Amino acid sequence: QVQLKESGGGSVQAGGSLRLSCGATSFNGYAISWFRQAPGSEREFLAGISAGGTTYYADSVKGRFTISRDNAKIPVYLQMNSLKPEDTALYYCAARRFPIPTTGQATYDWWGQGTQVTVSS
Repeated sequence: QVQLKESGGGSVQAGGSLRLSCGATSFNGYAISWFRQAPGSEREFLAGISAGGTTYYADSVKGRFTISRDNAKIPVYLQMNSLKPEDTALYYCAARRFPIPTTGQATYDWWGQGTQVTVSS
C-alpha cells in the first residue's frame, strides 16, 4: 500500500511560479505522475516520471512545468512556471505499480488527496 500526499499549492498571480511536492511511503519501482482537475472538467495528465527517471509531459504544459525527484526518489516535485489562470485546478499526484507512467488515470493504483492551485489574472 502506498500513501501519497501533495503539498505546495496556493494562490499566485499570472506569470508566477509554484513548486508542488508529492511525498509517499514508498516509490520503489513505481511510476509517479501529476494530474489536475478543474471544476467541470476531466482529470488531465500533466507529467510523469518513470522508475528510471525518464520524464513525460502533456503538450499543454511542456516547457512550463518540470517533474523531478531527488536521488532518494522521494519526494517527487512539479515545478510550475509562467502560470496562467487556466492552470487553476486541484492538482493530484498518483502512483502506478509499473515503472512507466501513462496518461490514463484509470491505470494508476494510488492517489493523493490533491492540493489546490489558484492563478489570478
